[in-house]
Amino acid sequence: DGGSLVGEVNEEGEMTGEQIAYVYPDGKTAYFGRFIDGEMIEAKLATLTAVEDGKPQFEVVPGSPVYSFDKSTSSCISTNALLPDPYESERVYVDVSLISSAGEGLFSKIAAEASTVMSFYNGVRITHQEVDSRDWALNGNTISLDDETVIDVPEPYNHAAKYCASLGHKANHSFAPNCTYDPFVHPRFGPIKCIRTIRAVEKDEELTVAYGYDHNPVGQNGPEAPEWYQLELKAFQAAQQK
Repeated sequence: DGGSLVGEVNEEGEMTGEQIAYVYPDGKTAYFGRFIDGEMIEAKLATLTAVEDGKPQFEVVPGSPVYSFDKSTSSCISTNALLPDPYESERVYVDVSLISSAGEGLFSKIAAEASTVMSFYNGVRITHQEVDSRDWALNGNTISLDDETVIDVPEPYNHAAKYCASLGHKANHSFAPNCTYDPFVHPRFGPIKCIRTIRAVEKDEELTVAYGYDHNPVGQNGPEAPEWYQLELKAFQAAQQK
């Protein structure tokens, strides 16, 4: 996914020690500190400044908060819900969407090339069965992680005042998106999804993804999707036929 662990392995071949780092996909932004078998225990924000004699050199950011592995559960989205992701904070922001009636949207702070990781989609971890058995109105911020798990950002965590540790759930749908969802193993959140550009984007451009609802579910007429999506799909298909 572009991120990497950096440091010397111990006698057991584990990434364990006080000077281990996780480096984000930009090759610069990092967490530097104590890791046990690759898991971040206590680390601070740092910058990879140089590589000397094959060894990376890190400079810890003064006043950095402490970060640790904080994988969500079915009931806890994060133990530090208001601590933003430093990599994401440099790349995206939330503002009123340019899409009619969409509410808030996710925008790029920078001009970015294709295949750039821009944002992260963390949330509570629930089952597909739970999602399928409840009303569509409750599934506005859900994304499938794998065959067993769905990531969800429920009320009140869809409000930035309650949760801003990750912002991927703010990206709106488009049938002509500039981004896609990809798997990502995050040092703090664990296995999640990220939002990655599929083409170059401009500074202040709204980032969109295709939500990927099933357009041909077995035994149903039309897509298995909320009403707003079905209306948008019909409008998009009509425009394509002109």
